[in-house]
Amino acid sequence: MDRAAVAAIGFDIDHTLVIDNKLERVALLRLLERIEADGGRRSDNLDDEIAHIDALLQRQRKGAFPIEDAVREFAIAHGAEPRDAYVEQFRTMAVAMVADLAIPLPGVREMLRALRERGIPVAVLSNGWNPLQIKKAQRAGFEGPVLASADIGVQKPSAAAFAALLSALGTPAERTWFVGDDPNSDVDGSRLAGLGAVWFDWEGKTFPSELAPPPHTIHAAMELLDLLPLGEEVR
Repeated sequence: MDRAAVAAIGFDIDHTLVIDNKLERVALLRLLERIEADGGRRSDNLDDEIAHIDALLQRQRKGAFPIEDAVREFAIAHGAEPRDAYVEQFRTMAVAMVADLAIPLPGVREMLRALRERGIPVAVLSNGWNPLQIKKAQRAGFEGPVLASADIGVQKPSAAAFAALLSALGTPAERTWFVGDDPNSDVDGSRLAGLGAVWFDWEGKTFPSELAPPPHTIHAAMELLDLLPLGEEVR
């Protein structure tokens, strides 16, 4: 994609705009205290509990089931009824933790401010659920639509997920970039959907050899601005 043709930019959120320090894991561990108080049981080994939670959340993020069903499965696994109250308690606790646990990556606030000054529309596309992802985006100083897979019914790397992003931005794929840290769901998914892919490799990882290399790679948030044409209006 010609850099001068960039009309809008989409972003992943977790490990792209913010790190959440295992926020959902912590929320489930706190929920477990309530389940136990209601007569449920827990493992004597905290490492086992954490491994179970991480595996459950990984399955949920890959689209096996919505977060509500993940919480219900968690309750059942600990000998409790799959109460809707547990789901609401988990969601409330997770959202409330954002202020303390979600930390914007260095330079993200400044990068987003510069994009606003240049008049470049932005949106988030995340494999997650709202209002949690909205709160995380706000912590990073993000101003724009926040699309979560739980709301749109599809997950990255599905082309349908990126179609929803393009609809929110109002720009064609050939004039839209997507920035994310995950080689599969973010980079390859956006590339196959026709967007310009930008790999945000702030952790110094090796891009998978089985995937087509990313058109652009950045190692810090502010490097994104170096890829864009100068000036305040690029549309």
